[in-house]
Amino acid sequence: MMHRHIERIAQTSEEKAKNQSQVVLRLVRHMRPYKGYLFLAVLAILVNASAQATGPFLIGRAVDQFIAQGDARGLALTMLALFGVYLAGMLAMRFQIYLIASTGQRVLADLRAQIMQKVQALSLQFIEDKEAGDLMSRLVNDIDAINSFFSQALTQSIGALFALIGIVVAMLALNWRLALAALIIVPVMVLTTGQFARMARRAFRKTRETIGDVSADLQEELGGVKVAQAFSRTDRNIRDFARRNRANRDANVSANTVTSAFAPAMDVLSTIDTAIVAGYGGFLAINAAVSVGVVISFLQYVQNFFRPIQTVSQTWTIAQSAFAAAERVFELIDTPPQITDPPDAVELPPIRGHVAFENVTFGYNPAQPVLHDICLEAQPGQTIAIVGPTGAGKTTLVNLIPRFYDVDAGRITVDGHDVRRVTRKSLRSQMGFVLQEPFLFSGTVLDNIRYGKLEASEEEVIAAAKIANAHSFIERLPQGYQTPVGERGGLLSQGQRQLISIARAVLADPRILILDEATASVDTRTEALIQKALGHLLEGRTSFVIAHRLSTVRNADVVIVLDQGRVVERGTHDELIERGELYAELYRRQFYLPEEQAGVAG
Repeated sequence: MMHRHIERIAQTSEEKAKNQSQVVLRLVRHMRPYKGYLFLAVLAILVNASAQATGPFLIGRAVDQFIAQGDARGLALTMLALFGVYLAGMLAMRFQIYLIASTGQRVLADLRAQIMQKVQALSLQFIEDKEAGDLMSRLVNDIDAINSFFSQALTQSIGALFALIGIVVAMLALNWRLALAALIIVPVMVLTTGQFARMARRAFRKTRETIGDVSADLQEELGGVKVAQAFSRTDRNIRDFARRNRANRDANVSANTVTSAFAPAMDVLSTIDTAIVAGYGGFLAINAAVSVGVVISFLQYVQNFFRPIQTVSQTWTIAQSAFAAAERVFELIDTPPQITDPPDAVELPPIRGHVAFENVTFGYNPAQPVLHDICLEAQPGQTIAIVGPTGAGKTTLVNLIPRFYDVDAGRITVDGHDVRRVTRKSLRSQMGFVLQEPFLFSGTVLDNIRYGKLEASEEEVIAAAKIANAHSFIERLPQGYQTPVGERGGLLSQGQRQLISIARAVLADPRILILDEATASVDTRTEALIQKALGHLLEGRTSFVIAHRLSTVRNADVVIVLDQGRVVERGTHDELIERGELYAELYRRQFYLPEEQAGVAG
């Protein structure tokens, strides 16, 4: 994950490109709930387009009918009408920008909600396979690019499009010969725009991918800065980041090179078109086929004709970047969740806590199973300890119970219900988790304990903290239960975070409890506090306890020993010590006991 292939990203093939029109249509579909806003916006756009089409006509009429004939009063009235037309157009444009931008912000809010809902619904395997920084880039950078499109590019582009249509209709109505002369450049303009569009799509897709790579690397490096300093890897990390940063810089330079050439190309076409209209219009005027005022009107129309195109060229960078970003956002939204509730899933009733693994086989890659034909049973209220060498599959086994992953073969039942046939919410709401690395959310101590039961009163929170042996240290904090814990609980020690997570589990009052190395990263004194808290927590609950410190599983009702994904031993601590096999060897190595003393120590 650390060393993604920048060159591969920077050389994204055209075959990988998605149809841009589909992305645009999908963005438009997201605007459907706000048809009222869009209808008013279209009315405002039509008013503005009409104003831009009427202005040059009034100028030509003033030249032919009033200036040429010395009619000051008529000229003044025409200029007053011209002022009114442009004022109405300006007000309509302001209203249109407000309406479209407001609609865009509502669409963005909907997209963010969809992304959040999707991320929460995706399986753990998807989250683990993706770099957190890349996901964050889609949530932040890509959404920000779409935001720029709605707030700037879309409002200006739609207005420009309608203005363009109004100008073409006005030119055809005024003089079709001059109109055709003015529009002769359009096929060249379409071909030029299409070529730039294809080049820009490829260029901006690279920019979105490389900024995702930069974000992923930055997230990882910031999280691991302590390790990098400890191993003197800071220089190497700086070089790696610089390489990714250069790839993103080069992609953006390439994209800007493409888009910056578009406006000058349109300027050249505009100049050629103006020369065509001036030359042909002058010829017609000399031969009395048209009036001078009509030629002046057409010259004004030509300038106005290319002004919307220049507006589009100025927003082209924003639009192309937004479409590339939208592809990545829609790709995430369209990702099918791997773990879903079946259509006939039922609510799991209140459980007693009987858990059974029936010939369970599982692998993150089905072709390479991690667990093989697991059979075990936990009676209500029993404590099942799961031990074994690193990589034996202990954490994988307990992650199957709440259905974080689905088994490949066999089944897991809770009180006789196959976990795949009940709703995930009803299953997980009756389970509690205490992990090796407790996760605390930014907020207060009270908020984090209450996370286990959101409707709990402050008295219930305090009672849970007392059971978890956390109350005494919480009271010593500067603001007690109202003390902020910082990002990920960074203002508290590892042991304090663990005690708070235990209090959270106590408050939730689950019937099934999963403890994954809950005491692995704390000192001996804190371990004693945690062990005492866990003793209260385990009472009356079916518990699955993973522990490398074998001293913590002495009192388990059953000890399951895993090795290479298979159950190789089961029994009580004393029985397994007496048997003298893998468990006894692990115990002897952990406590540095001679082989002949392992049984005595038990």
